[in-house]
Amino acid sequence: MGIYRSSVDADAVLLGRIDTAGAAGEAEAETMRRCFESAGATWSAISTDETESEALFAARRLAYPAIERLGPVLTEDICVPIRAVPGMLARIEEIAARHDTVIANVAHAGDGNLHPLLITSHDDLSARDRAHAAFADIIDAALEFGGTVTGEHGVGLLKMDGLAKELDPVVMSMHHAIKQSLDPFGILNPGKVIPNRVRR
Repeated sequence: MGIYRSSVDADAVLLGRIDTAGAAGEAEAETMRRCFESAGATWSAISTDETESEALFAARRLAYPAIERLGPVLTEDICVPIRAVPGMLARIEEIAARHDTVIANVAHAGDGNLHPLLITSHDDLSARDRAHAAFADIIDAALEFGGTVTGEHGVGLLKMDGLAKELDPVVMSMHHAIKQSLDPFGILNPGKVIPNRVRR
């Protein structure tokens, strides 16, 4: 069963899914719909049609390729406590304006995992620099809200400084020790977060 908040001119589309069957599920769906409306939804509806529900969730999965048509996309993720999701989304809007960067968000709102998609331009190198600066601010904001630099995408190169801000040096040393014990020759994912160490 799906509950939808949507509009052709909406700034946000929120999809909810209820897995409970029967009358209990219908009651849960109605409660969720009322929550959407009380939070200011311009339109909301409940559907029990599985085909329609799957089509809407398929549209959510197609959000990234649709956004990619606007230009190269810097794709990352951060995760914040669920209660902090509205504040984090508002902060991302502020950061986008401050850095003159278009940022779309695709999220798993139910677990606080947000995917800010920073759109750059094919022929504007300064746009990429602004996007990187914007994402650094997004990392700082996520940590300020009690979150983490990643929920599912991992750390990679872009989040190295953020990880160092998030983790205590003792915890970082523990990570280094584990990496060293499993990869003494530094051949697994070399040159990333853990410094390369080659045993002689």
